[in-house]
Amino acid sequence: MKPLTALNWLIPPIFVLALIAALAGLWPGDGQPYPLTSFRGEEVTINATGLYFWDTVSSAAQMQANDLVTLALGLPLLAVAFWLTRRGSLRGRLLLAGTLGFFLYTYMSMCFGTAYNPLFLVYVAIWGLSFYAFILALMSFDLATLPQHFSDRLPRRWIAGLLFFVGAFLLLAWLGRIISTVSPAAIPPLDNVTSMFIQAMDLVLVVPLCGLAGVLLLRRSAWGYLLAAVALLKFLTVGTAVALMALNMARIGAPVTVIELAVFPTIAVLNLVMVVALLKHMK
Repeated sequence: MKPLTALNWLIPPIFVLALIAALAGLWPGDGQPYPLTSFRGEEVTINATGLYFWDTVSSAAQMQANDLVTLALGLPLLAVAFWLTRRGSLRGRLLLAGTLGFFLYTYMSMCFGTAYNPLFLVYVAIWGLSFYAFILALMSFDLATLPQHFSDRLPRRWIAGLLFFVGAFLLLAWLGRIISTVSPAAIPPLDNVTSMFIQAMDLVLVVPLCGLAGVLLLRRSAWGYLLAAVALLKFLTVGTAVALMALNMARIGAPVTVIELAVFPTIAVLNLVMVVALLKHMK
């Protein structure tokens, strides 16, 4: 079975399951949040309402912002990209690969970071389907001819510079947070989860992706164009999600930093500009 043919069987269930998960996460529920001291001594507030009943108020606000981005941006992008791909559009395939990267990352984090709830298997299914669809989407490109489809006017240095900046920012931000917990008396800000799973995912997957995509793009490698497209769309969607997370946390009075309120929205806007430039300069 060819990669594009297999995607016809994978994309529709991803769309339907993600729609169900996002709507369920945003569905209001009854309950009253209550304070709790975690086994590490961290003072948190349990949400005690809706699908994210056992998550903290802060975590629930972040996941609901993610659900909103999935509904308003992720699913429409997936539908448009899949439609364009079926029509034979190379732009559509690039959009599809990047959008699948968003679903892969998002529902991997939901599997690890969300307190167990009735939709656990839905998260697992979306993560698994997105993982294999993402691989098949990458396999659908003819790497020998891919660089020929991009104009010489493509701002490769600007795109690579943005990727290097985002990678360095995440590296320093997450290492700083981790190092601050080295002291024996320090209480890690885990927000009632067992470990820093987002930091682990970013340090293993995202930071190396930024560096590799930037270097290969400057060398005009086919993998550079492909990975840069994936990274830009990933940061466009996830950057928007994190920006909404920060605003939602500020709305409910949860702790939020200036960096989350300022840097991530800026990253999302810059990535939008670069995504437009990337698609515009395709022959």
